[in-house]
Amino acid sequence: QVQLVESGGGLVQPGGSLRLSCAASGRTFSTYAMGWFRQAPGKEREFVACITWNSFHTMYADSVKGRFTISRDNAKHTVYLQMNSLKPEDTAAYYCAVRDRGCSWYLDEYDYWGQGTQVTVSS
Repeated sequence: QVQLVESGGGLVQPGGSLRLSCAASGRTFSTYAMGWFRQAPGKEREFVACITWNSFHTMYADSVKGRFTISRDNAKHTVYLQMNSLKPEDTAAYYCAVRDRGCSWYLDEYDYWGQGTQVTVSS
């Protein structure tokens, strides 16, 4: 079992920044790929970003590429999502997830999920 707890969400103005964190506990964190997904009201959960266990490979959705950066600190069992130049369309609940293999675009290929943290981008 792996437990995931997201934090760092909140209300931010368009153009602003937030950094989300996801703290993991339980089984060996350092061997898992870690992903971020988001879900806006009335929409399906969608892929945002992923990072492999050794940080050698990252993946981003086209909608966030160049604005968001995923990183991880295996010593702290934490993955981060730095979000810059935020837009109203980034408003969503953000979820982290782990996968006991490499990164994947598909949410049903992830093994464990956190409870989510809300990000609202509004003036």
